[in-house]
Amino acid sequence: MSSKPIHAISPTREENYPEWYLQVIAAADLAENSPVRGCMVIKPWGYAIWEHMQAILDTKFKATGHENAYFPLLIPLHYLEKEAQHVEGFAKECAVVTHTRLESDGKGGLRPCGELEEPYIIRPTSETVIGVQFSKWIQSYRDLPVLINQWANVMRWEMRTRMFLRTSEFLWQEGHTAHATRDEAEAETKQMLNVYADFAENYAAIPVIQGEKTPAERFPGAVNTYTIEAMMQDKKALQSGTSHFLGQNFAQSFGIQYLDKEGKQEYAWTTSWGMTTRMIGALIMTHSDDDGLVLPPKLAPLHIVILPIYRDEQDKEKVLNYCQDLNQRLASLTFNHEKIRSKVDAREMNGGEKSWHWIKKGVPIRLEIGPRDIEKNSVFMARRDLGIKEKRTLTCDEFINQAATLLDEIQTQLFNKAKQFQQDHLHSVKTLDEFNDLFSEHGRGGFALCYCAPDDVEDIIKPMKVTARCVPLVQANDPGLCIFTGQTTTRQVVFAKAY
Repeated sequence: MSSKPIHAISPTREENYPEWYLQVIAAADLAENSPVRGCMVIKPWGYAIWEHMQAILDTKFKATGHENAYFPLLIPLHYLEKEAQHVEGFAKECAVVTHTRLESDGKGGLRPCGELEEPYIIRPTSETVIGVQFSKWIQSYRDLPVLINQWANVMRWEMRTRMFLRTSEFLWQEGHTAHATRDEAEAETKQMLNVYADFAENYAAIPVIQGEKTPAERFPGAVNTYTIEAMMQDKKALQSGTSHFLGQNFAQSFGIQYLDKEGKQEYAWTTSWGMTTRMIGALIMTHSDDDGLVLPPKLAPLHIVILPIYRDEQDKEKVLNYCQDLNQRLASLTFNHEKIRSKVDAREMNGGEKSWHWIKKGVPIRLEIGPRDIEKNSVFMARRDLGIKEKRTLTCDEFINQAATLLDEIQTQLFNKAKQFQQDHLHSVKTLDEFNDLFSEHGRGGFALCYCAPDDVEDIIKPMKVTARCVPLVQANDPGLCIFTGQTTTRQVVFAKAY
């Protein structure tokens, strides 16, 4: 009679996926709930992952000509009122500042006083306040394009929150650009979508589908919204980055005008685009297992952790010295154009406990080194992308020579595994009955790719809690029958349950 496998995370993914997700966050010490409902404290290990995301994306933004700036947290209410679709889309999520200070209530407590003449909105996004500044900065065609990015926090009151995936306050970057022509602005929108897709696939090891949102899912005030959609291990979709072609809507609302070469006054064409700390949630749900976090090496705060194993003080000094020497050798190596990040965990604690600590944190490679390994001038190596019990011995020189290659193999293996999972659960659906079966209570789930002629099918799919995720940018362009209307169309749409 076989016993049930013991895992570090309880419940497992199969037993209770939502709770498993929260337990992975706790076990890896990524974040915790704050005293403010729906907000979180991002702890050092979680924030280190975000810092690596920031560094990579920031380099890519600057390589495409964008500059960083910073805009106010507070937005005057009348700014939002200038763009009707925009304010309607965000109105229910806005946090509002109405007073300037506090005063004693005479009972040992405090109450707001100094009511503002006009309320301020804590930014849910910054199109409106940046639009006002763009109207001041742009006078002539010579001032264009304006290519700005800011790293900031935003606030959107959420009814149902989950750490990293949907919180009332979150961190992100938001790009905002202004252009002389429609073609330039549309090219910018798609260029930045490609930057996000490259980051997701080649750094986060998350395969994505690039596509355009349907009108019901479009960013408020945008002409077109483009998205990258990722599949999590529970087969739900996660919108992982968006890029918006805003047309001249915001330019007209905020007076972003310029004199063209003929001296004619024209409205600029604008874009905005963003990626958030939600990507940490995507990492967790794409790669992690029932033993904890699994990190792709390109985003891991540590690539390699060295675990000294000894029984007495006599062995301790020898083992620690060996480990420190190895760590120094690793420090001279590079992976993905940067120094390999390694450390020796010299804490006084049980070896098994120490190993599980780093397993749960998702470090790509663990090295266990004891007196016998020193005698053989070797290391005992475990890869986080493989089974917990899969370990092998390498000579010290072999490991040094292979370290960067091993990290690259782990990165590739994680992507290939996630890509295979996506392909296995992307279903070509030919009829509405197939669609209904796929998303029924006991259906297989996943992504449904099907012919769809109308933009508005929300009333049909809403009872199944399914949304149109995107119209893929890559289309076969072969004609087929729309599963909802029976019309002939060449357009296929991806549908899924989503976060």
